[in-house]
Amino acid sequence: CPAIAIEQKVSTSNARSTVGTLTEIYDYLRLLYARIGRTISPVSGREVKRHQVSDVVDYLKGLAPGTRVQVVAPLPRKYADRTVEVELKLLLQKGYTRVFIGGELMHIEDALDRPDLPKGKTLAELDWQIELLVDRLALPEEADDSFWVRVADSVNTAFYEGEGNCVIWHADGHREAFNNRFELDGIEFLEPNPQLFNFNNPYGACPKCQGFSKVMGIDEDKVVPDKTLSVYEGAIACWKGDKYGRWLDAFLAVAHHFDFPVHTPYEELTEAQRELLWTGNEYFRGINDFFKELEEKLYKIQNRVMLARYRGRTNCPECKGKRLRKEATWVKVGGKAITELVDLPADELLAFFENIELNEHDRTIARRLLVEITQRLRFMCDVGLEYLTLGRLSNTLSGGETQRLNLTRTLGSNLTSSLYILDEPSVGLHPRDTNRLVGVLKALRDLGNTVVVVEHEEDIIRSADYLIDIGPAAGVHGGEVVFAGPFDEIFAKANDSL
Repeated sequence: CPAIAIEQKVSTSNARSTVGTLTEIYDYLRLLYARIGRTISPVSGREVKRHQVSDVVDYLKGLAPGTRVQVVAPLPRKYADRTVEVELKLLLQKGYTRVFIGGELMHIEDALDRPDLPKGKTLAELDWQIELLVDRLALPEEADDSFWVRVADSVNTAFYEGEGNCVIWHADGHREAFNNRFELDGIEFLEPNPQLFNFNNPYGACPKCQGFSKVMGIDEDKVVPDKTLSVYEGAIACWKGDKYGRWLDAFLAVAHHFDFPVHTPYEELTEAQRELLWTGNEYFRGINDFFKELEEKLYKIQNRVMLARYRGRTNCPECKGKRLRKEATWVKVGGKAITELVDLPADELLAFFENIELNEHDRTIARRLLVEITQRLRFMCDVGLEYLTLGRLSNTLSGGETQRLNLTRTLGSNLTSSLYILDEPSVGLHPRDTNRLVGVLKALRDLGNTVVVVEHEEDIIRSADYLIDIGPAAGVHGGEVVFAGPFDEIFAKANDSL
């Protein structure tokens, strides 16, 4: 059978490798967000949808019988140098007869004959909209299939002529707009796909830090070395002295205008208050402006020394250390962005997915993905790693943590008929979690695998199905098989071995 050795050493030095990628949980999260994620506009907070012909038809089916509506296509101004006369003649050649010009309905032939219509103007110069009347409808009491086929055909034509825009114009003047482009509030959004949430791919990675989360810049920990101090007490190290202390004096003089708590320790300030301190507002210039002013005069040696003193690897100012481009953070599942989930400890993340509320359609799509995610998170908790977040860098883990994470990934893969060799998986594990680790090892065995564990932890030794004791002493004084057999027999056959 194939042999798999799970070592203690940190297996990667890749600065992009995280707990999420190491356990493959993040890969399933990317698929989950691509499949059922809802894009929310940062402007209005509404969900962004791409309308289909069926959406417009369903809207019309929901109206009361006898309602009169018009299917209208706002004409795009893509061909800005085309004149009004040329545009109207093209519509006439396509077989259309009526248009709305400035909100007034008229026949195209009549519009071409009107002397007051600026037919020589280009579409770009117009201050009113040309809208094509595609169809007029009176919704019957009982509509047959042929009627709705006609409606669908008209709506499809409106989408085509309007290049994605269709308007249902009611008799009372109400307009219901639809578009089949993925946009809202004047923003064209990216459609969710797995690569949008992949910080190892240029498409999804933050363009500034390229998915590393860190950049060379002004280090907050150096600017505010003692976060227990308040701004008034001198928490901001660079705003000290006769010259630079004027920045602090200027801030304290105006802080009352926006109710900034100058006597609150820096560590207790809200995220918004810290952001304000760095970016400034109309009353004062913030910490970023302070360093920007120094950078404008780099010919001064003292400015270069000052900048070097506070420069270091710090969170990317664009993605705030989240690694992904901002469009990825607008996609939500269960009301949370993927960047919020990777900052949650494993036990809290498991609770989130166990209690997530989804509609029947989304739950059907996500069922298998949720099983994989919750199963791996449960394994992480079982091996005593419930405190880790998915965003934790792999190269910051201890050897024991790395080995148990690899064990989690192995269990999730459901391999069978394999030989697993583990080197002291209990290293760094709290004694109270030993039984949970034993349970995980037995689960691996119950899948049909052989598990060989090199271990000195007594509780794990007691749980072994078969024990091989190498001794009698360490180093050159050992190397002999002192005992081989079930744990219960070791006291009778090799009482001195343990």
